[in-house]
Amino acid sequence: MKRIFKYILPAAAMALALGFTSCVGDLDVDENVLDPNKATDYKVEGLFNKCYANLAMEGNEGGGSTDIVYPDAGFTGLVRQMWNSNELTTDEAMCGWGDDGIATFIDNVYDASHPMLAMYYQRLALGISYCNQYLNVASDYDPTMTAEIRFVRALQYYLMMDGWGNIPFAERIEKPGQMKRAEVFAWLEKELTEIEPLLSAAVAKKSTDSGYGRADKAAAWFLLMRLYLNAEVYTGTPQWGKAAEYAKKVMSSSYRLNTRGVGVWTPYQMLFMGDNGETDAAYEAVLPLFADGITTTQWGCSEFLIASTFDKDVHANPNDPAATNGISEGWSGNRARPNLVKKFFPIGEVPHKESYETAEIAGDDRALFCGVERELDNIKRGSFTDGFAVAKFTNFKTDGSAGKSPTFADTDFFLFRVAEAYLAYAEATARMNGGNTTEEGTRCINDLRRRAHAQERASGSFTLNDLLDEWSREFYFEGIRRPTLIRFGKFGGNNGYNWQWKGGSFEGRDFAEYRNIFAIPAKDLVANGNMKQNEGYK
Repeated sequence: MKRIFKYILPAAAMALALGFTSCVGDLDVDENVLDPNKATDYKVEGLFNKCYANLAMEGNEGGGSTDIVYPDAGFTGLVRQMWNSNELTTDEAMCGWGDDGIATFIDNVYDASHPMLAMYYQRLALGISYCNQYLNVASDYDPTMTAEIRFVRALQYYLMMDGWGNIPFAERIEKPGQMKRAEVFAWLEKELTEIEPLLSAAVAKKSTDSGYGRADKAAAWFLLMRLYLNAEVYTGTPQWGKAAEYAKKVMSSSYRLNTRGVGVWTPYQMLFMGDNGETDAAYEAVLPLFADGITTTQWGCSEFLIASTFDKDVHANPNDPAATNGISEGWSGNRARPNLVKKFFPIGEVPHKESYETAEIAGDDRALFCGVERELDNIKRGSFTDGFAVAKFTNFKTDGSAGKSPTFADTDFFLFRVAEAYLAYAEATARMNGGNTTEEGTRCINDLRRRAHAQERASGSFTLNDLLDEWSREFYFEGIRRPTLIRFGKFGGNNGYNWQWKGGSFEGRDFAEYRNIFAIPAKDLVANGNMKQNEGYK
């Protein structure tokens, strides 16, 4: 049975959770959330669950509700906007919708008025405020719960620092000052190191196990691994040794790669299916975000990843060739840029087949692209068929059963999964080895390739450019491509690595390096005089 948030703070009581006054003060938050006259008490469990729920859900009542007033509730989801900012700006994803902000993401010309970046920033700020309030009123309730909320706050500060660099920061109910990126890095390092001993043991779980979806020691190791892997970007000083150390901790824990398929479903596909929390795929998820078609519905987390990548002509179930994605939603939006598809077909023509056939031809289970009656190139950006469809996320279940709802998915989103530690270890050790993988680093990559039934390679044969491609093959459309390209020096600046529509040109062209971080939203600059705009933006 999928575990759910048994109790989430009622909307009227959420006023107690608002303390990040600059960033939250300029939000269009539901008046019932903000009115302190309507909130006279709280429940610790409600505050605690709300801190977690902010990562996966837009509002307390599930899909269609939101804490932030906006015509499209799903637009306000944290994962949706994290995904947009980290995928649509890169060599992986294309979208032809007319929503304000999509075109400027694709062309890499975003600025302080960008609505999607503002929503992502605001959602993170709201989540941080929930955590600050929990720590303000309930820090002595339970030491493990307190450590978890400190982790959830640190995670959101990490995402904000990664996106905006110099960010508003406060640990209490007060107007935040602006903290430099290197200072945020130091705070995160100290905070995560302090809370790691206070978190529960690193134990892999399924949704039927207590603690599934809650941060444990492995989650702290994982975030420290990410922090150190990107240390050179964030501070100017690389920390490859520490990145490898914490990656090893994650790999050595009871969390593990899913290596056994079920029926026609490959181990890789199982990570993104409707029962991924109930099968052995769950043991790869260090931090899963809940989805349940009845109890924890949303439009901006896994539902978005499934619905936005399908239409009625994209099929992903070899047991039922007429089936699309396992839900009734198909929004004809996000699809692949050709660079992504060609990473699986570097030589020769790309097949125009259904996704499960494409993977077989590629000799790699991860190549889940539908090319039937589709163009490889993204010439017509507004046409969903100009670009191969990505049939990676579905609501199908390994036992053939239907989802709980025809509309909402049961597919959890694995925000942290163990495979990332394998590639982080391989990359960190390669960078300490002159740019080629070590024997153990090569073994880590081959473990992932073997799981995908892809050809393994000899020790030391992966260069940094090869590693960059492996990151894409394993993690495309999972919301981490922009920071990966930045770490490899392939995003902003004069680097010569191009993709279609990069910089606003069909052939691709370099854009300014200052766009490696985003502009502080204009509204926050007005609301908080402590904030200064990032260099390069007006």
